[in-house]
Amino acid sequence: MAVTVIFFLNGAVFSSWYARLPSIQDRLDLDPGALGVALVGAPVGLLVAQPLVGAIIARRGSRPLMAAAPICTAAVVLPALAVDAFTLLLAVTAVGALNGSLDIAMNAQGLTVERVARRPLFNSLHAAFSFGALFGAGSAGVIAGAGVAPLPHLAAAACLGAVAAAVAARGLLPAELDARPQAPRLGRPSWRLASLGALAFCALLAEGAVFDWSGVYLAREAGAGARVAAWGLASFSLAMGFGRLATDGLAARRGPVTVGRGGAALAGAGLAVALATAAPVGGIVGFALMGAGLSAVFPLTLRAAGADAEGAGPAVAAVSTVGYGGFLIGPPTIGLLADATSLRAALLLVCALCLTAAALAPQLRGAMLREQEAVATGRT
Repeated sequence: MAVTVIFFLNGAVFSSWYARLPSIQDRLDLDPGALGVALVGAPVGLLVAQPLVGAIIARRGSRPLMAAAPICTAAVVLPALAVDAFTLLLAVTAVGALNGSLDIAMNAQGLTVERVARRPLFNSLHAAFSFGALFGAGSAGVIAGAGVAPLPHLAAAACLGAVAAAVAARGLLPAELDARPQAPRLGRPSWRLASLGALAFCALLAEGAVFDWSGVYLAREAGAGARVAAWGLASFSLAMGFGRLATDGLAARRGPVTVGRGGAALAGAGLAVALATAAPVGGIVGFALMGAGLSAVFPLTLRAAGADAEGAGPAVAAVSTVGYGGFLIGPPTIGLLADATSLRAALLLVCALCLTAAALAPQLRGAMLREQEAVATGRT
């Protein structure tokens, strides 16, 4: 329950400020290219923090870093304090570093919870993140429609999130269950980790594109108002949440390769639907299909990475760091392409990456078999 609550809170506060991006963009008078450059800060922070966090978790376990969850959630207020593109970049970088630290710690803790429980439940933890993102984006849409500025909204979200995270952190598993004093500090380079990293790269760039650009796309290209624009991310998160609730059982019956390949293909088709229509409702439906498709891909990739390691932290950090490189490359690439053509045309790149992820899905096969054996034997 404790780790589920923290997954939920991370999704809620993370999506809250992304859903307010159109308002922040308008207040700072940023064009798509400038906004894209500012959004680079999030993946930069992630990429710097995650290898360091993975090394710490390898030796000391995930609980000590999970205790910093209140600070990570409180950082959501920083983008609302920006006064120009540069200060927005700094704020987003700080949020990215803190969120990246929490991301690795909570995934390592989640894999340990699954192994102690001796039953598949890792994807359901990611479902909690998605439902948190749904709550954050949905409430942001209502609040934006009521005319509330981003600063008071995000300040309230930061305070509530920090208090809830502090309470939840008291119930986490003890550090000795996933600490490996002699474990490697970094994931050992291998073809499998590289392949899983490439799969994570495609999935996270596609997922990040929805967080970064769905609201802007619906507002600027489909003519949606502030309240309706936020529901692109909300529909994506709702579909992803329910998809992740079903993924543990579905992957056990059909196999991770089939689920991963089919999900990535569905994500590409969903985005194509969103881009093919000029009506807000078509965009919302398309983003929902995209969320359902992507729901399985990244959790299956992390589970596969964790199963191949002596300790989950370094391998999960290695794959996640490569994956979040998609967040690094995605925002400026989409923003610059949007400046040169249109946002609708730029998002076609994401469709192509979804198809690439479908082609890489066979890399999930061997590692998933070892993970299932670990769960069956209760290895911690």
